[in-house]
Amino acid sequence: MYDKDQNAPERAVNDMFGKNKKSKKPGKAVRAVRGLNYAVKLFLTDRTCTAIILAAGNSTRMGEGMNKQFEPVGGMPVLAGSIKAFNEVRGVKEIIIVARKDDMLKVRDMVKEYSFDKVRKIVSGGETRTASVMAGLRALKSDPGFVAIHDGARCLVTPKMINKVLTEARRTGAASAGAPVKDTIKEVGFNGVIESTHDRDKLWSAQTPQIFKTDLYRAAAYTAQKDGVDSTDDNFLLERLGGRVTMVDCGYSNIKITTPEDLAFARAIAEMRGKEENGQTV
Repeated sequence: MYDKDQNAPERAVNDMFGKNKKSKKPGKAVRAVRGLNYAVKLFLTDRTCTAIILAAGNSTRMGEGMNKQFEPVGGMPVLAGSIKAFNEVRGVKEIIIVARKDDMLKVRDMVKEYSFDKVRKIVSGGETRTASVMAGLRALKSDPGFVAIHDGARCLVTPKMINKVLTEARRTGAASAGAPVKDTIKEVGFNGVIESTHDRDKLWSAQTPQIFKTDLYRAAAYTAQKDGVDSTDDNFLLERLGGRVTMVDCGYSNIKITTPEDLAFARAIAEMRGKEENGQTV
């Protein structure tokens, strides 16, 4: 006889695999099927990725007259180094650059000089990071499966790092480059007195790229804008809505150039990489 109970198939599978009949939790087989269905859904999602590279900051901590995006590191401008890495990743189909209005012509000339063929648009950024990200989102011609947000000032990012984060994002829906912290982290009050010490084993420094399913990130970014939330970390936009982001260890060389000291470190790392590629002893 036809069973009108739509839960009968699930209940039958639970019984087959020895589910405790008094428990309302689904059995292992059902949970496995649900997990498989979710994995298939993620796999069937459009897996293309668009990179939004942010280069609209004012470089205030670099000192007067310095624009970090155009400082040379490893034989090319900082911003060019970031674009080059994404341009070489097969899974990245297009690149959108968000730049300062005064820099847009200079960025355009840079793109032509280095033949970055995946760059589709160069748009003007906003006063805040969130505003610049929104400018990048609005520039999307169509929604790709995934969107990668990257700081243009992280010019030491490599295609290998990007691929690692993209692979994890395709598996889970959201992933971020990062690295476990090496120092002990103290929380300090305004008076300079230590208030607490955090468990270093649980602490990571967030880097970019941060890669998300586009629909998830778009919803988080628009909600943040609506709520007046600005953040230096795009993972937080998902976190505040209960989203889960997986950290991917990309090591300690993927630094962000913020100060003149960072620029010196970046040049040293680039020089070391160059020697390693040429088989020289470092």
